Amino acid sequence: MVNFSDFEKKIKITFKDKNLLMQAFTHRSYINENGGTILTHNERLEFLGDAVLELIVTDFLYKKYPNYTEGELTAIRSALVNAVIISEVASDVGMNEYLLLSKGEAKDHGKARQYILANTYEAVVGAVYMDQGYETAEAFITKTLLQKTDEIVKKKLWRDAKSLVQEKAQEFVEVTPMYKVLNEAGPDHDKHFTVGIYFAKDLIAEGKGKSKQEAEQKAAEAALKVRNWVD
Repeated sequence: MVNFSDFEKKIKITFKDKNLLMQAFTHRSYINENGGTILTHNERLEFLGDAVLELIVTDFLYKKYPNYTEGELTAIRSALVNAVIISEVASDVGMNEYLLLSKGEAKDHGKARQYILANTYEAVVGAVYMDQGYETAEAFITKTLLQKTDEIVKKKLWRDAKSLVQEKAQEFVEVTPMYKVLNEAGPDHDKHFTVGIYFAKDLIAEGKGKSKQEAEQKAAEAALKVRNWVD
């Protein structure tokens, strides 16, 4: 069985109820594969943690940016709590090493793992909240996630690049950008896409991602830089 004491030391939180922490790392697939276990999967903790996370992030942004509109705050919050960022944060604190997964899930290190890590982070937030209360959960989120806020705001990563490039393209070159998949590689569970963004027939930039949507966003970001349309 996984020893979670090293993880507790890493995050500097000692759980009163060790089973809560173990539950936070237990994926449904592990329960399905190990029928006799007394463990419970982490989906209820994830549900709770998602709500705690949203409240703490919202409260932080509301106080940090008093002059931002509701729409801007919502966009920044979405950029902070999306699966890509949260899975990166989960990896940064070493959650990948403690996941309880089925043998099949353990072999998959593609997009599915990214979502499992993001969900586990939320479950850990839920477990911290249940075991230690709001202030400890807030401190954990501040230390692991909220430090990324300045970079997101400074680089304007919270703005949707596709919407922005469409707005700029219509303003300056009077065209609507088009996207085309240039390359698709990898097995079904770990696809990688290369997408081109075109103004009329001209290829402006390319972007890569694990989904067409992600690759389109990257292509849009690249096009903004190519045309020097980044504020």
